[in-house]
Amino acid sequence: MTVTLDLSEEDLALLRAEAERPHLSVDALIEEMAQSLPLAAASPERSRLSFVAIGSSTSGLYASDADEMLADGFGTDR
Repeated sequence: MTVTLDLSEEDLALLRAEAERPHLSVDALIEEMAQSLPLAAASPERSRLSFVAIGSSTSGLYASDADEMLADGFGTDR
């Protein structure tokens, strides 16, 4: 796979200097760095969404009651 990086001259110089120490190419250094990254997908954890039940009904009326409320004239000026 080919990837193009847009780096500043300073960052590219840092990569080249780091790659020279163990006598690696810049490509090999980047590959080595990428392989050392933690894998986020290795342990997928399901988390509960923070907004779940934020609009819970306290009136005892639910969306399933909407048709009945509308039939009774809910939302109309009488």
